[in-house]
Amino acid sequence: MSTQPPGRRTVLCGTALAGAAGIGLTACSGPGSGDRRSPAVPTAPLDLGAADAVPVGASRLYRDQKLVVSQSEEGRFKAFSAVCTHAGCVLTSVDELEADCTCHGSRFDTTSGEVLAGPANEPLPEVPIRVAGGRLVAGPGS
Repeated sequence: MSTQPPGRRTVLCGTALAGAAGIGLTACSGPGSGDRRSPAVPTAPLDLGAADAVPVGASRLYRDQKLVVSQSEEGRFKAFSAVCTHAGCVLTSVDELEADCTCHGSRFDTTSGEVLAGPANEPLPEVPIRVAGGRLVAGPGS
């Protein structure tokens, strides 16, 4: 019995099927699945920049750092993970003291982390924050 290498057509069909399966997996995992390997809260102190970048009575989304910071009253800062507790998407915008996740429509209070509109049903995890030398520092030791 002689063994012949697979023909060109067989190789191309197999490659196409494998590629389609990969695309299907990617499409099914989508942005809502989040990166579960990435922590929802910082594991080391994180310098967010000037404290005055967060206006009194408003919030600021630090999307790259996956944090949202509010200043409800002068000098009263609160920080929360910006990873939605519904499906792991990073929050997309803030409006005064509320944050939106446009993946599925959840809204959060940026002074408490509480859910204002679902489908999320768990609050955002709070992150310690402090002002040091006029700069916001979030994470452990804050």
